[in-house]
Amino acid sequence: MPRRSSSPRRSPFGSRILGPRDQQPRRLRIRIQVLLTVLLVGTNLIGALVVFVINTWAIPSPAPNREMVIALAIAIPTYVFVAAAIGAVWGTTTSLRALRWATQPGVDPDRTQRARALRVPLTLTVMQLTMWLVGTVLFTVLTIILQPSRILGTALTVSIGAMVVAGISYLFTEFSLRPIAARALSDVRVTQRIRGVGVGPRMAIFWTLGTGAPIVGLLIAAILALTPSGNDATLDQLAVVTIIVCVIVLLFGFLLTDLNARSVVAPLLSVRDAMRAVEAGHLDTDVVVYDGTELGQLQSGFNDMVTGLQEREQIRDLFGRHVGQEVAAAAAALGAGEIELGGETRTCSVLFVDLVGSTTYATEHGPTEVVAVLNRFFGVVVDEVDRHHGLVNKFIGDAVLAVFGAPVEHPDHAAAALSAARAMAVRLAAEVPEVGAGIGIATGQVVAGNVGHEQRFEYTVIGDAVNSAARLTDLAKDVPGGVLAAWASVEAAGPDEAAYWREHGEVTLRGRATPTRLAVQASASSA
Repeated sequence: MPRRSSSPRRSPFGSRILGPRDQQPRRLRIRIQVLLTVLLVGTNLIGALVVFVINTWAIPSPAPNREMVIALAIAIPTYVFVAAAIGAVWGTTTSLRALRWATQPGVDPDRTQRARALRVPLTLTVMQLTMWLVGTVLFTVLTIILQPSRILGTALTVSIGAMVVAGISYLFTEFSLRPIAARALSDVRVTQRIRGVGVGPRMAIFWTLGTGAPIVGLLIAAILALTPSGNDATLDQLAVVTIIVCVIVLLFGFLLTDLNARSVVAPLLSVRDAMRAVEAGHLDTDVVVYDGTELGQLQSGFNDMVTGLQEREQIRDLFGRHVGQEVAAAAAALGAGEIELGGETRTCSVLFVDLVGSTTYATEHGPTEVVAVLNRFFGVVVDEVDRHHGLVNKFIGDAVLAVFGAPVEHPDHAAAALSAARAMAVRLAAEVPEVGAGIGIATGQVVAGNVGHEQRFEYTVIGDAVNSAARLTDLAKDVPGGVLAAWASVEAAGPDEAAYWREHGEVTLRGRATPTRLAVQASASSA
């Protein structure tokens, strides 16, 4: 089932919410260029700072000699500048090439373009890691040449810096490219996780950067302090190392935990807010999918669920238009296997209304005019039956059968049917003057339920009250006002409604052995 994805997300109050996929391509291009340049340069500077702090104060190794100081003073700024420049240019160029479709208006990506766009954060992370591993090799070789006693400390500290840069680069890049991910995932269903870093590996990255790396640094410091070259480490030096590591754990741990919480909670909050909107009745709500992991599956699954609810509501509305909202609601409350053929005996009131002279009118007028008259006629009947809480059970050519008291109980079904008939007669005379109508009302026991076959059935009512209402309708066509009711219906109604009716003799209806007492509207009887 295709997921609706082009419509904007809605708030619980129905207002439009601009998501990242709604941004203009030109603005997206500028955002990508600026953010990626700043992030790629910034992460390299952060990595260099981490290496400087750890190598200077957190590793109990011999102090650098004069040659080493001069070499590092030249090599570190040079390499950081070159690496940052290469990373910014290379990374931005590579990213824009993979994301070119997203920065051009009216371009829909294919499967390959979507996959490349979603892999950009991982691609940039590998690029950053590669440059730092090259730096690790260069500085290690430089240390071997100028001061071999600092080999272990230099190699380990630069390696830790490489890991920190790579991790932070991935997290920040993924965040900055969320608009692109939203566009790439807007027209697809995330039935399987997109290739990349999932929620579990992402958690491992956060732990490694915020806790694992600093603890490894502390472990390295302890190992170096126990080596012959580190025996001169004083207690103050070890205390400084411990303090530095603790500060790094606290600061980076908090920062990365906050990023972790945001990356996981943000998609969950979007689904939660959308669920509240759906609960409030806004079925046009959808969630912007910008995560290719299990969280994206959750967002996409919610959208599929809403699409299913929309289709179910459309079917239910259509079903209700065919069989009546009460019957539809009663059927929806049951499972498919619980709906059975058969019925139950109910006491209710039946209203039958039929047009007068419709055949003659149809022969003298065109099909368009005939249909227009029928629709106005049915419109009046349906309006009044619904307003009096009845059920339009079926349309029979140019006639309508309505029931009051089934399938939903009606405490005063007789009064409701009589009142609906009076209002219907007035409106039909005013709104459908081209043809007349006869309205019959009867009250009694009927069998109400599903008849037909297990594969195709309908809800209907069968019984003496239905037959009597149909017979009274034929007689009502010759009665002033066009409304004729069985006196039993007037007796079953309350005194307020009964005041509008008067007896009108009796008649033996076709198919019955005993006479039926009749009633007409009081105003029509006096006229």
